[in-house]
Amino acid sequence: MGVNIAGLVEPQEIEIGQLSGKIIAMDSLNIIYQFLSSIHDRFTGEPLRDSKGRVTSHLSGLFYRTTKLMENGIKPVFVFDGKHPEFKKKTQESRIKMRQEAAEKLKIAREEGDVEKIRLYAQAAVKLDKDMVEEAKKLLILMGIQVVQAPSEGEAQAAYMINEGIAWASGSQDWDSLLFGADRLVKNLSIGGKRKVPGKLSFTYIKPEIIELQKVLEMAGISQDQLIMLGILVGTDFNPKGVKGIGPKTALKLVKEKPTRERLLESIEWEFDVDFNDIFNFFKNPEANDVAIEKTEPDWEGLTEFLLDHDFSEERTEATKKRLIGTKSASSQKSLEGWFK
Repeated sequence: MGVNIAGLVEPQEIEIGQLSGKIIAMDSLNIIYQFLSSIHDRFTGEPLRDSKGRVTSHLSGLFYRTTKLMENGIKPVFVFDGKHPEFKKKTQESRIKMRQEAAEKLKIAREEGDVEKIRLYAQAAVKLDKDMVEEAKKLLILMGIQVVQAPSEGEAQAAYMINEGIAWASGSQDWDSLLFGADRLVKNLSIGGKRKVPGKLSFTYIKPEIIELQKVLEMAGISQDQLIMLGILVGTDFNPKGVKGIGPKTALKLVKEKPTRERLLESIEWEFDVDFNDIFNFFKNPEANDVAIEKTEPDWEGLTEFLLDHDFSEERTEATKKRLIGTKSASSQKSLEGWFK
């Protein structure tokens, strides 16, 4: 879910080709959830499954969409979450309850044949288990894509990699990377060319968007510490609802008027079990590991075996592989082997 500061940020729309040659630290779980929530049966809300009953929506999204990114010269490195801080436990419990409630509403929507509600509740009822995460990692490794295991939050690890010059930007639909101090965030990499307009039968075309932390701070007239405080006021993964009655604009005004944590806490009612300073310090000094970008090679035979075992179309699988390794035609893409050199 992440922090919601969209109202205070003006992303810059870019062409995907502008990211060619850039190493993007992908927020893996955020992206996988995007695929699980968007790739499902329109009339039942059920995700794609293979003949063994295994969910494959996320695998389909990862394989085809990541191929598209790589065709455009992007070098993705997928960062996976590690152990969450203890004070995130209540948030996780709350999300489980929300998914259960959405699943019940999804059943009713199916009975009523309400396609729009099916879409909404199917997205809210999405579940991701350990086996699905491990299968996602296996697929990426078979494709020759580096996987990084974060010690804690993936976005914190991504931010560290960016600021150490290991990666160029974080790829996510959430804003949390900015609170962790990432210099750049790129949105919409996990989304295809168009997105359905909520409540309508029309679509809008989506392009990647880049957000630069320094520009956000300059535009808002605040420091990184104030941005973290603002995010906490609005609501983070550790206090999801935020402080009652405070939205992004009010939060911005407050952190400008009360620029220190001490003064800010004196002016608000903090009604959460987790301490404000614990959340602040977690964003300010996140746990992350040193990593190096490695030369990784695809396992073509293993990749084919994996995909066919999950009932991917043999014809489409081969076609996508050919796009990855390139062809001899004038319009062919750079080979995947060359991409890793």
